[in-house]
Amino acid sequence: MLPDKDGPGIGGGQRSSPEGEDPSVSLFREYLRLKTVHPEPDYDAALRFLDRIAEELRLPMKKIEVCPGRVVSIMTWEGTKPTLKSILLNSHTDVVPVYQEHWKYDAFSAFKDAEGNIYARGTQDMKCVTIQYIQAIRRLMADGWKPIRTVHLMFVPDEEVGGHKGMETFVKHPEFQKLNIGFSLDEGLANPGDAFTVFYGERNPWWITVHCPGSPGHGSRFVENTAAEKLRHVINSFLDFREKEKHRLNTSECFTLGDVTTVNMTMVKGGVAYNVIPAEMDVSFDLRIPPTVNLPEFEAKIKEWCTEAGEDVTYEFAQKHMNQNITSTEESDPWWSAFSASCKAMNMTLEKEIFPAATDSRFIRAVGIPAIGFSPMNRTPILLHDHNEFLNEQVFLKGISVYEKLIPALVSVPAFPDEA
Repeated sequence: MLPDKDGPGIGGGQRSSPEGEDPSVSLFREYLRLKTVHPEPDYDAALRFLDRIAEELRLPMKKIEVCPGRVVSIMTWEGTKPTLKSILLNSHTDVVPVYQEHWKYDAFSAFKDAEGNIYARGTQDMKCVTIQYIQAIRRLMADGWKPIRTVHLMFVPDEEVGGHKGMETFVKHPEFQKLNIGFSLDEGLANPGDAFTVFYGERNPWWITVHCPGSPGHGSRFVENTAAEKLRHVINSFLDFREKEKHRLNTSECFTLGDVTTVNMTMVKGGVAYNVIPAEMDVSFDLRIPPTVNLPEFEAKIKEWCTEAGEDVTYEFAQKHMNQNITSTEESDPWWSAFSASCKAMNMTLEKEIFPAATDSRFIRAVGIPAIGFSPMNRTPILLHDHNEFLNEQVFLKGISVYEKLIPALVSVPAFPDEA
């Protein structure tokens, strides 16, 4: 690696690094120390950091306040044919909370151990990818390479709390339409093996509460038609289905978590005193449903469970996502073909999966833009949202080289007939 590709040279370059440390690693650790952690993320610190990067790269930076205090930042590297559809490199700036007592090191110190493992909240989810994008662009610029299609680096807030004040709102904004995006890259997951995981779709989260009304009474009697009896029936129906899906996952060699529906009971509410039979009890579930499931049929099944449980049992959704768009991974698809051929040229094995949780890619796919979830982290345990989240510096550095090849491959996808 040539030092001038990662250090000073473009617009003043980066700040000094600890002795012997790769400047890209130093930049990554600096970004990790910014406390963009919920419930009160320091987004201003992230914006200042990104402003500095934009100045170094001499790229224009646009900021759009999509909701009060929630700013989407976009650095744009204009292509030589700017009318063609652009490439989006998306990342979120926020991270989830930490339980510091369970961490070996301060979760915002970006401590690096003797093996080169960097411990901090956001090492995997997803500050690594943000810096990998930036450093790959920095290297391509230092080489004098110029993109044909325009490249947008987008930095969004609030992904970790559902994206409502971030990407979900921004995809409906006129400024988003102006970006003219043809293809998007966003976050994926680490892979403990030698392969790299790529995600072409996501499960739909349904958060549901079932209300079970019943006859109240004194705790000393056998009262008929109680809320608890109905509640038990509802819980059994949901958890019996959970067992079936778990069995499907455990007995199929080709299934991953993203291919089955997970059901988890997360809250139970009801009752006022030991000796009073309650007039209503509620139970809540977190369901994650793959894009292969017929959603109206699945909701009909939930209705049936409620009817079987007894009279007046109702349900309501706190969250109900219905988008089932998936991104093509057929070799005939020009975007996928460019992505997979570039990875193949780097001797990377790809494992294609449905993302088991949720990312901002679901909002991008919902407006008809193909999106691949990909974080180049192999031989790495999956630790997003976990205690002692870490990433090895060599894995991180290899990821920069991956994007250094991937970005030109995607940017060089020939013009589509409707772009000519």
